[in-house]
Amino acid sequence: MAQELSYVIINPYTLYKSRTGVILSRLLSQSSLELVGAAMYSPSAELVREYSKMIVTESDPQDREIQELIRDYILENFMPNPQTGARQRVMVLLFRGENAVARTREVVGNIRHQSKGGETIRDTFGDLIYNRDGTVKYFEPAVLAAPSVEEAKAKLLLWKKYYDRDSGILSHLIPTYNKPGHQRAVVILKPDNFRFPSGRPGYVIDMFSRTELAITAIKVHHMSVAEAEEFYAPVREALREKLKKPAGLKAKELLESALAIRLDPSREEALANLIGPLYAEEQFHSIVQFMTGINPKNCPIEQRTMPGKEKCIVLIYEGIDAVRKVREVLGPTDPAKAPPGSIRREFGQSIMVNAAHASDSPENAEREIKILKMEQNSFVSLIEETYGS
Repeated sequence: MAQELSYVIINPYTLYKSRTGVILSRLLSQSSLELVGAAMYSPSAELVREYSKMIVTESDPQDREIQELIRDYILENFMPNPQTGARQRVMVLLFRGENAVARTREVVGNIRHQSKGGETIRDTFGDLIYNRDGTVKYFEPAVLAAPSVEEAKAKLLLWKKYYDRDSGILSHLIPTYNKPGHQRAVVILKPDNFRFPSGRPGYVIDMFSRTELAITAIKVHHMSVAEAEEFYAPVREALREKLKKPAGLKAKELLESALAIRLDPSREEALANLIGPLYAEEQFHSIVQFMTGINPKNCPIEQRTMPGKEKCIVLIYEGIDAVRKVREVLGPTDPAKAPPGSIRREFGQSIMVNAAHASDSPENAEREIKILKMEQNSFVSLIEETYGS
């Protein structure tokens, strides 16, 4: 069966309530589809109007009344603020796999007059409440997903059309933007979160919701060898200093054991200067290979800037004191030293395989945003590869 591309739009209210992670975890674990793309949008009035016109269709199994409620909800809640012109934030996720559209919609669920409980995402996070006279008191669909391949294609092509003008890093939409203490922090969900289909990436994002920060950018990324080497360049220098003495001591012990000799401290220091840089470089190569799936020592020059084999999710979180907040939730580099309830304590395995990265300073966050080219995204190309232009 041919591979399909489906989408889920996470509504502004769902983003505001920090439900993104738990919803993503359900989508990944219950659909077994691959998350291949993601982007943040601040929809223009033109996009909202065009999208709303596509909601009421014959192919949607939901009652026409429900479809009209969704259409009106989009016009009311996706539209820029009529007084200030401020736009809303929405997140669009792309999933790929066999029968992806139907499997996505099954996990999302249809909106019903009477919910069955927590069977689907909409059962849990959506609401349709009526007054006693039968009029609608409150309506929240939580997320949006297409009911058919034809609708998925048409709607994704529409969102693609507005990508350049309505997507990107949405810093300007955050209330604290340009205020004292406002920061950006880069978070990377590392490749160990994607070893097999599971809800783990969503669980990690859900733990970051404790920061009360806003997500202003997201993309699914395959880090190149060149990007990884530049990204971790500060670590390279730190490793050379940190591993010099341990390498010298280990070399001394091995030589003394193998040759039945005794080496004085001056020779141990000489061994540290000789062996330390080699050991540090090997450890650095291991980090690059972990992040890219490619051994940098064996990577041809012409392939160093090409996307790597491993997948990660890159997010930008923003708000007051963002760097400290994300690092507190993440925990220290060594999972064994991380406090209970931190991400690395829950999901980390070692100093390298430790679930996620977070910027350690506002300056490094800006540096990382440039290296990872957060203004660029494979979102459009994924849609074009599947549904054309």
